[in-house]
Amino acid sequence: MPSWLEKHAPRRFDELAFPEHIRNTLTTVSLSGSPPHLLITGPPGVGKTAAWRLVARQVLGLGWKSTTHIIQARDLAGTTGAMKTFEEFLRPAGLRSKDTLTGRTSLDAFDRSMWVVSDDDPPPAGVELISPEKGITPVSRLIIIEDADHLGPKRQPYLRRMMESESTTSRFIFTARAPSRIMDALRSRSKHIRIPSTESDRLEAILKHISAKEGVELAEGILGDIKYVSGGNLRKALFILELLAKTGQVSDRASVHKLVAASTLQGGRLMVEMALRGRIIEWRWETVYGRQKKVLSGALAELDRLMGDFALDADDIVSQLHQVITSGRLMLSPILQDELLTRLAECDSRLSRSSYPRIQFERFLHEVSEAGLRHGMVML
Repeated sequence: MPSWLEKHAPRRFDELAFPEHIRNTLTTVSLSGSPPHLLITGPPGVGKTAAWRLVARQVLGLGWKSTTHIIQARDLAGTTGAMKTFEEFLRPAGLRSKDTLTGRTSLDAFDRSMWVVSDDDPPPAGVELISPEKGITPVSRLIIIEDADHLGPKRQPYLRRMMESESTTSRFIFTARAPSRIMDALRSRSKHIRIPSTESDRLEAILKHISAKEGVELAEGILGDIKYVSGGNLRKALFILELLAKTGQVSDRASVHKLVAASTLQGGRLMVEMALRGRIIEWRWETVYGRQKKVLSGALAELDRLMGDFALDADDIVSQLHQVITSGRLMLSPILQDELLTRLAECDSRLSRSSYPRIQFERFLHEVSEAGLRHGMVML
């Protein structure tokens, strides 16, 4: 069964939860005979993926899925053989071959009549792309680099050369949260579209619309709570709404607060508190199926819970730890707070070069414990 995020995904540009001028820009770019490379940036959950999907459908026509090639740069960061994987993606025939993904054409681009328009996949702009002017080669492929700000300094120059010499029939679309991590040579060759956080009123209207379509009756005030905790992240808001609906908790306004407490800053705060007191690795006995079992506890166990039970990736944990340290709830002295932020920044830097995030976070927790000892917070 598809998630609501997929089920209720926008089918037209005017359905995107963006400001009007951004929707108009995407429409104009998609209808041009020779669209530019695109760099779509914005905070998480605002619709960057939804935007490029509509652009791909409009530019390439009904057969867009067969000639749209996607790679997730975040998955490459810190993994063994990442450069080889990246090169093989762009050179499917082999690294020594002159044939590249960007240099390939497709019959679909020249004869769109082979596809039959259906109501299930309408043109996002309301009309199909008009044939390019005579003398203009139609775009036949799109190469999508998701989270391109994780490409790193070695893979970005490789893309620049392809964009310059071999992209006559192909276009690149980059998505990123932090465009400053993308080299100037790529940014200057792409049209930059910045998407802001979803406006509060628009987000609430979308949630109401989806709730009505799904036949879900919501407790008074629950939409306002979801809107508040999502912070302009439409994807997060929709996930929370779907989770509450499928677990039968939409009639209880307190369910939002319970969910947030279980999956957001509480875990990170507990992890830092235990680390400051020197409680990195502890063990306790639990009764499991009538037998005593020794289980891990302490700060490291809380880290495992965040990474395992809640499936948070390294970036999410770093973001949560940063909020915990800067929120003021731990009542840290300015000196200790500055030291913890420095250690967290060093941990974040190591994560970008490591394939094992748990090791880097464990090192960070031990550094926090050492700081707690120096500041008299460790309980000996």
